[in-house]
Amino acid sequence: MSEPRRALVTGITGQDGSYLAEFLLERGYQVYGLVRRASSQRFERIEHLRERVELVTGDLLDQASLSRALTLSRPHEIYNLAAQSFVPTSWTEPVLTAEFSGVGVTRLLECMRQVCPEARFYQASTSEMFGKVREVPQRETTPLYPRSPYGVAKAYAHHITVNYRESYGLYCCSGILFNHESPRRGREFVTRKVSLAAAAIARGRQKGLAMGNLDARRDWGYACDYVDAMWRMLQQESPEDFVIATGEMHTVREVCEIAFSTLGLDWREHVTLDPALLRPAEVDQLVGDASKAREKLGWRPRTSFRELIELMARSDYEAAGSPRT
Repeated sequence: MSEPRRALVTGITGQDGSYLAEFLLERGYQVYGLVRRASSQRFERIEHLRERVELVTGDLLDQASLSRALTLSRPHEIYNLAAQSFVPTSWTEPVLTAEFSGVGVTRLLECMRQVCPEARFYQASTSEMFGKVREVPQRETTPLYPRSPYGVAKAYAHHITVNYRESYGLYCCSGILFNHESPRRGREFVTRKVSLAAAAIARGRQKGLAMGNLDARRDWGYACDYVDAMWRMLQQESPEDFVIATGEMHTVREVCEIAFSTLGLDWREHVTLDPALLRPAEVDQLVGDASKAREKLGWRPRTSFRELIELMARSDYEAAGSPRT
């Protein structure tokens, strides 16, 4: 009997990392998760998996720790999902964002080159790299024009991944993922902010919700569908980069309408506009063309935008418990 395939997942405690760990375990993988040594580590998203995954300490800011993690886990596949991924925070902490989401990828790739060059590497790229879009929809060949420190850091990480693939012959690829959400999405992200507020208002625990640009449009998919695409990229004969998206654009206003109506509320009675929540530079027309992924990976999204927002609203409503009396 052959030994199971081993995968190292950075960012395993995040939304994508937790869903990917579940996905890989279902396929018989031995899963290692890279976690930072911290006094306040959050494991809520993988609590149900703690007995089935092996956690190893490491930090994208510390190259020696990454070498130890790779030596210990001896991975066949590496999924780099760790990042400072909240765009507004990248404006207040731009240098940390660059170190973690940009240079940190170089550290990990260099360790892979030295420790396990035969492994396969997945880099979590992002539609935020397109920023001020040069064409609509965006595909793998669309020029990058990032509009935030996060987008700039991710563009660097994307190009350094290509560089290591072409310079050293490593199996490295990037998934250019458009926005993907779930009930495990961080509370600071707009879809989760809306679903949590709708649930709290429906439960009588909150009065209203302040929002920024309701006309911002995004291509939103379901995180569970997107981790499937990550895995498929590392099963190909040769490494390539892929856009992963639904191909549909929806506004923040639509997120509000669906989330509130799912819980029997009219969003217009509860949502107010706050100019302080507007971004310094907004991106627009972010919508992906995933035809290459459909043709080469056999991947397509299985969950509609409406189904996704309804799922998030109901999940947060159930988690909020009974209403106050």
